[in-house]
Amino acid sequence: MGLVFVCLYVACEIIANVTAGRPVSILGIVVPSAVFIYTLTFTLVDVIHEIYGKEGSRKVILGAFFANILLAIYAYLVIHLPAPAFFLDAKSYETVLGATPRIVFASLTAYLVSSMIDVEIYHLWKKHIQKAKWSRVLVSNSVSTLIDSCVFITIAFAGVMPILPLIIGQYIVKMIITVFSLPLIYTTGFRVSIARYAKSRQWAIGDRKSGTSGKGSKG
Repeated sequence: MGLVFVCLYVACEIIANVTAGRPVSILGIVVPSAVFIYTLTFTLVDVIHEIYGKEGSRKVILGAFFANILLAIYAYLVIHLPAPAFFLDAKSYETVLGATPRIVFASLTAYLVSSMIDVEIYHLWKKHIQKAKWSRVLVSNSVSTLIDSCVFITIAFAGVMPILPLIIGQYIVKMIITVFSLPLIYTTGFRVSIARYAKSRQWAIGDRKSGTSGKGSKG
């Protein structure tokens, strides 16, 4: 079950980077379209934290970080390799995947810093406060998503666009998504249920075998 969440986490990270170039407007707030699926990664890494612990979740974050670097490098190579004469959509392809180095650097930096902070806050809250799971997610995400928005927007748009409105808009949307994603943290209970079921099945099989062997010895 844990590997499923790891795969979902990495997939959401990759999808977010591919779709980040398309802005959307919701109730007058303009945000990158990737913000919806990207925000889920903060809750997903908390789920992974519950399964694999602090060190395990840090390793997953680093793995996704290197996957994003690989995506950025390969997209750059593909865009700059010569295209055949019959391919007429080279400009469109470049528009979608050809993020500027500044945007790529801002995205990778914000992701790594905010995700690692999310892990630390979640770990401390779980260890010392020991409140309900949803509170761990809410507290860690409220801090990490704010840091993510501040770091990304400042690096990417400082001197080009007004920073504060962009940060506020992104943060509001991220926290709304966080609230809706809270039930995800309780899916870790499935792992315990599956383990208990598997163990009970093993006991049942063992009992049947011992019962069969017992009958055989009497005969």
